[in-house]
Amino acid sequence: MSDSPLARGAAAAALGVSTQAFDLLRDLIGRELGLDFDGARASLLEDKLADVATRHGVRSHLDFYYMLRYDQEREALWAEVADVLAVPETFFWRQPEQILALVRGVVPALLARDPGPVRIWSAACCSGEEPLSIAIALHAEGLALDRFQIRGSDASPRLLDRARRGIYGERSLRRLPEPLRARYFAPVEGGWRIDPAVHRAVEWRRANLVDPAEAAPLARADVVFCRNVFIYFSDEAVRRVVETLETQMPEDATLFLGAAESLARIPTRFQLQEIEGAFVYRKGAEAAAPAAPHRVAG
Repeated sequence: MSDSPLARGAAAAALGVSTQAFDLLRDLIGRELGLDFDGARASLLEDKLADVATRHGVRSHLDFYYMLRYDQEREALWAEVADVLAVPETFFWRQPEQILALVRGVVPALLARDPGPVRIWSAACCSGEEPLSIAIALHAEGLALDRFQIRGSDASPRLLDRARRGIYGERSLRRLPEPLRARYFAPVEGGWRIDPAVHRAVEWRRANLVDPAEAAPLARADVVFCRNVFIYFSDEAVRRVVETLETQMPEDATLFLGAAESLARIPTRFQLQEIEGAFVYRKGAEAAAPAAPHRVAG
């Protein structure tokens, strides 16, 4: 008899669960959310699902699998699963060299080519620090925010609720330069509230990055930030996301990945380039000689 978290507790009584049933559940979550829980990470998945299982009286991994596949309330259950599996580790001004490359390299070229709104998508934006950092940087550079369509999306309703509140603690602000903190945040009960004008510049959407139907409309953007996401995904999920981006992003669009992420193993039309001292991927662009870094403060 299994001693797994799903088989413990009042609602779980003494039912055992099979390895095969857990594999079905893990593989289903991997297909639907892209997350990789193979090997040593399998126990982490089991631990994270335990509370959801208890709330719903789930008695085994197989029951959980069938609920996610066939239950009438499966959409709400998937939202709970996305919440518990979300990785909330993020903060303002993460990899600032990329944000400044956007503002001082990518955006000026886009605005010179087309005065229409520049479309920017922050995929898997967690609690909103990344798209709000982008909006802060654009505004601080003297650019009118109504010239931009900034969207932040995540699969977790809980994290999006935090993003919509716009109130952040010290941990989220730990890397933000003090002049920007003083200019764009005000102390409130429970933390620091971002400037409402900057907060309104971001549109929040719930979207599953590995679902083409949900991701494709957002991927029709001039700039996509998809940073520190692929490190949690299976190789197959990464390929699916890149295929959506490659299909939907316009020619010469720019893709930002995290410092530990690369498309080197995936056949793609994205080419690695250096812009203003930061490495980015450009769709359909010929690989160019790296430009001389532009030294910036912050």
